[in-house]
Amino acid sequence: MIYFKPIGYIYTPFQTVENMPVQAAAAKGIRGTIMIKDEFAAGLKDIEEFSHLYLVYQFHKCEGHSLVVTPFLDDKTHGIFATRSPKRPCGIGISIVKLNGVNGGELSVENVDMINETPLLDIKPYIPEFDIIEGEVKTGWYARKSKNLHETRSDGRFKNKIFF
Repeated sequence: MIYFKPIGYIYTPFQTVENMPVQAAAAKGIRGTIMIKDEFAAGLKDIEEFSHLYLVYQFHKCEGHSLVVTPFLDDKTHGIFATRSPKRPCGIGISIVKLNGVNGGELSVENVDMINETPLLDIKPYIPEFDIIEGEVKTGWYARKSKNLHETRSDGRFKNKIFF
């Protein structure tokens, strides 16, 4: 068993999963706050020089997992590793957020798509030279998706199955 110790918590306006954006790209302008534990605050040195951050976090309200799911953006089933569904075996999520400010161990961010008080496992700076893939990129079933990302919100498909 692997245990992770959160470095802090992500605070968002979402108290329940209903009507949450399903990806950070669909959460444009939704603000949140990250509170880093004092013991990790020194690790924030120079972070204000970056405009965007990757947040690696725990889906702490999930129970169990499914290897085949129907993602929010499609009507067909897919293997869990071909989706970004929260019902994952290790319960780890990732989002890119915009960094608006740093005040000690508090980070002001926007484009949050996670539930309030989400345990934060790690932060990494977004660097286009590292993170944008040039050339041919295949996006699998998403290229044929049946729903619009910016209009899609979480629904009841996982209710009483993965969230407390």
